Amino acid sequence: MKINLLTLATSARLPASRSTSDHHENSKFDERMENYLLYLSIAAATVLIPGPAVMLTINNSIQRGLGKSLAGVLGIASAILLVAVISATSLGVILATSTKAFAVVKTAGALYLTYLGVKMWRANAKNSNSTDANNKTPTRCFLEGFFISLSNPKAVVFFMSIFPQFINLSEAYLPQFTLLAVSFSVLVILIHTTYALSASLVKDKLSSQKRKTLLSKLSGTVFFSFGIGLAVSSK
Repeated sequence: MKINLLTLATSARLPASRSTSDHHENSKFDERMENYLLYLSIAAATVLIPGPAVMLTINNSIQRGLGKSLAGVLGIASAILLVAVISATSLGVILATSTKAFAVVKTAGALYLTYLGVKMWRANAKNSNSTDANNKTPTRCFLEGFFISLSNPKAVVFFMSIFPQFINLSEAYLPQFTLLAVSFSVLVILIHTTYALSASLVKDKLSSQKRKTLLSKLSGTVFFSFGIGLAVSSK
């Protein structure tokens, strides 16, 4: 019986070739997971930092209830997703490179934050349980959260600076971008919901008119400060 040495040699090399290929694929997967987990860590740290959106979530939870606070959270997350999409378009490039365009959006955001600050400062605690709470429908809370996130041009610059660090240009762009953008929005929902739930636990301790007045003025001062800070900040 004749034995084809070439066939034997080829068949002997196949398992080794497959093993090398599998090892390479596993290495690529591990690298992707490490990069993704690093991105999640950076994103979570960014969302956790108290800012206007976090203050709005906490204030809504205490003043208007958990349900309306969660409506605001959805507004914040929706705006973040929209901002991420904008950052990937030519409009995002304009906002990041044009001083005038950035200044216009920044000024609008600062004015809106200042308006919310003054509104909260002037809020009447005696009517906080009825008039203000009833007037603030879930839709209005959603829009309030939406515009707070949308009016900050720094978010566009942030996404334009961080996304390229975690996108592999040798692979399809859209799936990677979608994963990063949606992941960030999901983190916003999870973390802000945690803030809202935590705030709702101390709601009863702040039920007195005096404490509600103090909370409104404190929240108003914080929002006013955020507005001034955004107005004088640079990119």
